[in-house]
Amino acid sequence: MAREPTAPDAELVEGARLGDAGAFDALVRRYARAAFAVALTATHDDQDAEDVCQDAFVRALERLEECRRPSQFAGWLLAIVRHRAQNVRRREQVRRAAPLERTVMANGDSPARDAERSELRARLTQALGTLATGECEVVLLHDLEGRTHGEIAEALGISEVSSRQRLFQARRRLREQLQDLAPGRTADD
Repeated sequence: MAREPTAPDAELVEGARLGDAGAFDALVRRYARAAFAVALTATHDDQDAEDVCQDAFVRALERLEECRRPSQFAGWLLAIVRHRAQNVRRREQVRRAAPLERTVMANGDSPARDAERSELRARLTQALGTLATGECEVVLLHDLEGRTHGEIAEALGISEVSSRQRLFQARRRLREQLQDLAPGRTADD
């Protein structure tokens, strides 16, 4: 049964608990990108983050009865994602090399342009890796996902003020680390 895309989380969780696969599918669609952003924050690797997300959604489905506050499903799910990602990171700490870039020659892009994008991505990933986990999660959820501070606060179990502070601090640190990419600008701009 297809669920209304705007149905509240609590309704979808209850439907999934009753065996409605469409309800859980709606939750997956709603939170897949946020889960990926949180997983990527911890793993710093696209493929590991994808694996973490799949594993976390399976775990969430298996343990859906343990979600005590269905209206706060997002926070519960993202806690599972963080936990699974930390496990992967611990297990993979030996693997410190940057991931190979998946290069696709499309739209007439040149190898030089692809190399430039690859270098930019590596610099950004490295800069994100220097942030505290909470800061990185807020940056990715706000700037990549377009989530509001209220949504971020609920998902991460923090206040909106804390979300805003973390975003401010993270952006300042990122500007400091990446200032050479914008000629003529300083970290204070």
